[in-house]
Amino acid sequence: MPATSMDQLVSLCKRRGFIFPGSEIYGGLQGTYDFGPLGVELKNNLKKAWWRANVYERDDMEGLDASILMNHWTWKYSGHEDTFVDPMVDCRACKSRWRADQVKNGRCEKCGSADLTEPRPFNMMFRTMVGPVADEDSYAYLRPETAQGIFVNFKNVVDSTGRRLPFGIAQIGKSFRNEITPRNFIFRVREFEQMEIEYFVRPGDDEMWHRRWVEDRINWWTTLGLSRDNLRIYEVPAGELAHYSKATVDVMYKYPIGWEEIEGIANRTDFDLGSHSKNQDTLELHAHVMKNEHSTAKLTIPDPETNKPIVPYVIEPSAGVDRGVLALLCEAYDEETLPNGETRTVLRLKPSMSPIKAAVVPLKRNAPEIVDACKAIKRDLQCTGEMRVVYEDTGNIGKAYRRHDEVGTPYCITVDFETLENKTVTIRDRDTMAQIRLPIDEVYDYLKKGIAETFTRCES
Repeated sequence: MPATSMDQLVSLCKRRGFIFPGSEIYGGLQGTYDFGPLGVELKNNLKKAWWRANVYERDDMEGLDASILMNHWTWKYSGHEDTFVDPMVDCRACKSRWRADQVKNGRCEKCGSADLTEPRPFNMMFRTMVGPVADEDSYAYLRPETAQGIFVNFKNVVDSTGRRLPFGIAQIGKSFRNEITPRNFIFRVREFEQMEIEYFVRPGDDEMWHRRWVEDRINWWTTLGLSRDNLRIYEVPAGELAHYSKATVDVMYKYPIGWEEIEGIANRTDFDLGSHSKNQDTLELHAHVMKNEHSTAKLTIPDPETNKPIVPYVIEPSAGVDRGVLALLCEAYDEETLPNGETRTVLRLKPSMSPIKAAVVPLKRNAPEIVDACKAIKRDLQCTGEMRVVYEDTGNIGKAYRRHDEVGTPYCITVDFETLENKTVTIRDRDTMAQIRLPIDEVYDYLKKGIAETFTRCES
């Protein structure tokens, strides 16, 4: 039985060390979470899979890691200072604060009162000061998106790599948004991580590339184990588009809270590169791009057909790491009733995503020879650097199996007295609970084969 409520996932994540409330010993800080020992492994596995598919397995992509702090003029000309706002309302009865578009039936979600203030704009960027003197010339923002770091480095990347259209720049990094009402566990938070691509194309080819990226991104999520039935696309209506967008398609996932966005694929046209360029009057740009009085750059690239300088259009696939982790947990969570009436909780994660690939378990914890054999097997498997393997002796063999079912470990390797006689071990499969006996020197190849995944290459 899959997870039917967020509470099931929150309980599992806290109990088993996936995700903890931020600053918990001080009462927490709303909208912040810490990824625990297993959560950070799952998160890293997701990011590695994304980087592999979009950078290593493509010939048209470069990587980048831009600064979180940027010159404040970046956010002026990107439009964020003026447009990156949410409508906010206050409840006069209980003094709580809400995003206006999340208030249902005109009533406060906390106390039910209809006595709400009129909506007013609230800029979601975190503002901070840079340097020892706090004045109006020394402020900066924690970036609300990773995209602008790519745009301001466009010329640097082109000049240093010699790239030509079409090509992309990929980045994984932290972003910050001062959400009015963080909610639904790690789905909507104030500090989060993005996996983002800016893919640069010729104007006129943008709609074709937009369609191709939408299809590619849906296919990629299914390679991680998300069911196609739990994914669908939503074409954002014109009236709801971001200030930079010509068209946006959201990939939606069926979370326990309903259908919500896991990734957005936007056609940003030439808005951003044009906004950050000097002497825009010499370029054929949209009227809504303001004249930049501070940038010294011309962010152009030769047209592959005419060789004349153009400002390329941009297709942006942008996925949330935290939302991806949450979707993987939702998809994998299962409860089943065993023949003896016991309920087994199991995370059916794809092995490539599992935080721990194998647990080595002694049949008897107080038998030194068995313990030594376990630790030798664990050391030999982990020293390859290809998989996380743990030595598990926190309970009897049955409890060890249940613990690792619950955290998604695909294989448990049991060492017993027969191991000492003939150098064989028992390997138990998480999903089927079936067990086989193998020689120790065949265990690595068996695990490697079971963990290996086929990743769909992005078509280019």
